[in-house]
Amino acid sequence: MSIESYPHNKLIVILGPTASGKSDLAIKLAKQFNGEIVSADSRQIYQEMDIGTSKIEMRGTVPMIQSLKQGLYHRDSPSMIPHYLIDIIKPNQEFTLAQYKKLAIKAIKDIQKRGKVPFVAGGTGLYIQAIVDNLQIPKVKPNKKLRNKLEKLSNQELFKQLEKLDHPTAAAIDPHNKRRLIRALEVCLITKKPFSQQRKKGQPLFDVCQIGLKINKKTLEKRIDQRVDEMFKAGLIEEVKKLAQKYSFDLPAMSGIGYQEIGQYLQDKINITQAKELIKQHTRRYARRQITWFKRDKRINWVSNYQEAQKEAIADFI
Repeated sequence: MSIESYPHNKLIVILGPTASGKSDLAIKLAKQFNGEIVSADSRQIYQEMDIGTSKIEMRGTVPMIQSLKQGLYHRDSPSMIPHYLIDIIKPNQEFTLAQYKKLAIKAIKDIQKRGKVPFVAGGTGLYIQAIVDNLQIPKVKPNKKLRNKLEKLSNQELFKQLEKLDHPTAAAIDPHNKRRLIRALEVCLITKKPFSQQRKKGQPLFDVCQIGLKINKKTLEKRIDQRVDEMFKAGLIEEVKKLAQKYSFDLPAMSGIGYQEIGQYLQDKINITQAKELIKQHTRRYARRQITWFKRDKRINWVSNYQEAQKEAIADFI
């Protein structure tokens, strides 16, 4: 399939580590270039998990709108830019990389059909690669017996096992995301091949421009600390408490950064000061892993601010 001309097949990706400001950058650029945003965040897919995942409504978005026709969800940002693939499943539901790819491509093509520019924005490397490289994802059915066995292991044990079996995939996964760790191990153990070797690149679906937001290490760490402090002020403890009462502390979704540490606090395993410091520490580590993952892709155009993204990359691309 040949790549069509603008606006029908252009796709702009805005990526970077957590707390780098990529979401705000994507909104500004989408507003200027008549765009809409498709989220590439493996944590923001969950409903009811808002504060700990730093969803855009923390910055003043209006209530969620569900589009039954598209089978997607979107939120309007303060600048009235639709966002897709946020709040699409419940915390106790299964969601795979293949499912994300299918929904994301559907959203992107719908945006293009309406004559607008799709922006994929987020920090989940595998989500982004699945779209950019049209990854052919192996179809492996869930194995309940194996999953039950893996569920008994800690996140650290799962991650160490995945590193041995498939280091490239381990490098792309949040070590605190138990759901994704188990799924990656499940594929490796059932097929007896690394998950990363089975994800082959397909023929490009879109004409892509990738924009990476670079940020000074000290500045990033300061922003992470500030964001965590803001989460506590916004009611993170109460959010986790409600989720635990409705579902369980043992849900894979609850093993994500922020939820795991507050869960430990609510179960009297650590104190609140320790919980806050651990969230900051784990988030900083995750940000470093994101940067390492993205740096390997030489197609990414790295910018420091909106002006650079606008002038040096997107203007010429469009």
